[in-house]
Amino acid sequence: MINRRAFNQATGLGMGAAAVSLAGFQASAQAVSPGHHGAGGNPTPTVPTVPPGTHTSFARLKQVRAGVLDVGYAEDGPAHGPVVICLHGWPYDIHSYVDVVPLLAAQGYRVIVPFLRGHGTTRFLSSRTVRNAQQSAVALDIIALMDALKIETALLAGFDWGSRTADIIAALWPERVTGLVSVSGYLITNIEAQKKPLAPAAEHTWWYQYYFATDRGRLAMEDKTDRHDLCRLVWDTVSPTWDFDDATFERTATAFENPDYAAVVIHNYRWRLGLADGERRYDRYEKQLATRPLINVPTITLDPERDPFTAPGNGASYRDRFTGKYDHRTLTGIGHNLPQEAPTAFAQAVIDVNHL
Repeated sequence: MINRRAFNQATGLGMGAAAVSLAGFQASAQAVSPGHHGAGGNPTPTVPTVPPGTHTSFARLKQVRAGVLDVGYAEDGPAHGPVVICLHGWPYDIHSYVDVVPLLAAQGYRVIVPFLRGHGTTRFLSSRTVRNAQQSAVALDIIALMDALKIETALLAGFDWGSRTADIIAALWPERVTGLVSVSGYLITNIEAQKKPLAPAAEHTWWYQYYFATDRGRLAMEDKTDRHDLCRLVWDTVSPTWDFDDATFERTATAFENPDYAAVVIHNYRWRLGLADGERRYDRYEKQLATRPLINVPTITLDPERDPFTAPGNGASYRDRFTGKYDHRTLTGIGHNLPQEAPTAFAQAVIDVNHL
């Protein structure tokens, strides 16, 4: 495991309480009887165990105009059920939740999984809109989506870019968030802190971030074959125990053919390093995020133990950022793409955070 202590200090990562293995967590979930009650006195449902890869497609795919985008998204579950919005990361897409969605829908949740800007069928409405992927812009996309779908509040769950986006919304617009499931904890980016060098092993893990800072990296992302192979390499290295097949990767890789994919990805990583400007319209949000705002909505943080980006200390380095009802779990043997590698444990966390 890479020593991430310096990385945690630079980015504000961290976590909290009891660690459990994936097998142990799933076994304990199965042992919960119908009479088990959460803090609110209501029974806490148990999610049935579903092997990863059980599902390959979604019940419904839709489009809606929201903010500066025409957003593509998957939806399942009853139309008037409590809403869960699941947010993917890079280099992934909505298929990270292909096994999670039916589990939650079966529990009565209305589940929405949008393609983030630059991914899949999500498109910018205007050619004049800056292909900007700074953190507050992506978060405001989700607020705009909620508004377009007339969703007042939702439970947010995500990993990678999705965790960061969910964290930001929970921090800046807590009145819109009923609960939060955040893989890797507190991921709000601090640009000034990012300027500090990390330990060499940690820097090595972020090789693609620095590659994207060069013209060579930009050209690789703009080339279909190079982009495909680079993303596959990232999958292989950050999920070392996940035995996925070629078809699983290819289903997601179609999302990388979005005409704005390269521009959005390159801008995201260059902006994080302070190498690309954001837009002035987002300055007030970034100033708020630079203060590392607290998150007070009910939260469960999940640590994938085999993810090279997972912070040491079992969540201690970001525990102080979460001031509401809270639980933390470490999933042994699981890599970066946690929802797709461990869908039952992820879905159970969503159910459980609603009963903290």
